[in-house]
Amino acid sequence: MIWSSSVALDANRYDYCMTNGALAAQGRAVRGAATVLGQASDEARRAVLLYVADRLEETRDELLAVNAHEVAAYHESGAGVDRLTLTNARIDSMALALREIAAQPDPLFERVDQSVRPNGLRIERLRVPLGVIGVVYENRPNVTSDVAGLCVRSGNAAYLRGSSSAFATNQFIVSLWHEALEKEGLPAEGVSLVQDSSHETATEFMQMTDVLDCLIPRGGPSLIAAMREHARVPYVLDGDGNCHVFVDESADLESAVAIVRNAKTSRPGVCNAAETVLVHHSIAGDFLPALEAAMPEVELRADDRAREYLTNATPASEEDFEREFLDLILAVKVVDSLDEAIAHVARYGTGHSEAILTNNPSNADAWVRRVDAAAVIVNASTRFIDGGELGLGGEVGISTQKLHARGPMGLRELTCLKWVVRGEGQIR
Repeated sequence: MIWSSSVALDANRYDYCMTNGALAAQGRAVRGAATVLGQASDEARRAVLLYVADRLEETRDELLAVNAHEVAAYHESGAGVDRLTLTNARIDSMALALREIAAQPDPLFERVDQSVRPNGLRIERLRVPLGVIGVVYENRPNVTSDVAGLCVRSGNAAYLRGSSSAFATNQFIVSLWHEALEKEGLPAEGVSLVQDSSHETATEFMQMTDVLDCLIPRGGPSLIAAMREHARVPYVLDGDGNCHVFVDESADLESAVAIVRNAKTSRPGVCNAAETVLVHHSIAGDFLPALEAAMPEVELRADDRAREYLTNATPASEEDFEREFLDLILAVKVVDSLDEAIAHVARYGTGHSEAILTNNPSNADAWVRRVDAAAVIVNASTRFIDGGELGLGGEVGISTQKLHARGPMGLRELTCLKWVVRGEGQIR
C-alpha cells in the first residue's frame, strides 16, 4: 500500500482489513493475550519495552514519513494538528519513556499489606493486572507507544482504538510492538489496534463487556459524552483540563510571569496547559502588564477589573471561564482574596490541575487542603502534571475521577488488588 510517492509500506507487515465480526474476533485474541502477559516474567516484559525503544529510533525516518503524509492530509489546525504531528524530539521522548517505564519496579504481585488474624489465618493483598485496557483516543500517536508500554509492563493487554487521522502512524508503531512481543515469545495481540475507525465501531468497542476490563478515553468533550452515553464497561475519565493559576499577593512577580507563560505557551494544546489566571487585586497593577508584555502571542480575555491594567485584552464571557481553550488564549480575572480564588476554581475547574503562586506558607497549605482537584501545585507550572515528569515514566491518562486512580495513571494504577488468605485447616 502506497501512502505517498516516497513512502511504501510492506503489505505483509500491515493488515488493514476488517470484516464482519472482526472486532469480536480481535477482542477474543486480545483477551487471550492478556492472560499470557499477566503471567509473563519481569525480564520478558522489560525486554519488550527496550526493544521497541530501540526500534522507534532505528525506524524514525520511515515513521516520520508515514506521519508526515497523515499530517498533510489533515484538514484542521491548532491543537489537533499539533497532537497528530510526530517530530524527532517526540520520537526521542517516546523511546525515553519506554526505557523509563522499563526501569520502574515490577508492580505485579507486589505485597501491599499483610496481617495475621486471631484464628491464625494469614491475610495479604497483592497487585495483579486489570486485564485488557481499552483506550479510545484522537490523533496523539505518541499515546499508542506510551499506553502499550505501560500496559505490557504491568502485565495488561492494550486494546487501542485510535482515530482515522492517525491510523497509518498508529499501525506502524503497533507493528513494532508485534515484533517485540513475538521476539520474547509473547502473543502479538497483547498490543492491538482496532482496524475500523468509524464511529459505529467506537460505540461497539465501548460495549465489549466480555473483552475490556477498563476503558479510558483520551479526547475532547464529544468523546467524553459518547463514553458516558454508550460505555458498558468500567471507565476512567481522562477529562477536560480547565487548569487555573492563582497569583497570590505575596508571589514573586518575575517568577510568576515565567510560570504562567510556561503553563500557557509551552504546549497550549494539552490538558495540563493553563486556561485561566487569577490575580490578587493588590498586585494586579504590576503583574498583568508584565504578563501581557511577556507573551504577546497570547490572546487575553479578561474581566472588567483586569482590563484596567491590560492594553489589548478583550472582554471575557462566562463561557471563557468555563472553556478548555487548547490554544494560545488565556482567561484573566482579578480576585480580592484566596477564598475568592478557591471559589472560582470550585465553580469552573474540571478537577485536573490547579496551581498557586505564593510566598505565604499558610495560603499554600490552604490551597493544598481546600482545592478539589487530582493535582495541586505550589510555585510551579501546571505542565508538570504528567506521568513522565512525576516519575511514572509515562501515563495512560490523567484521571479526573475519584476512583482508585486519580491524576496521572502509571503502572500501579493499571493494577488492582487480590486478597490472598492462607490457612492451616481453619473453618468458620
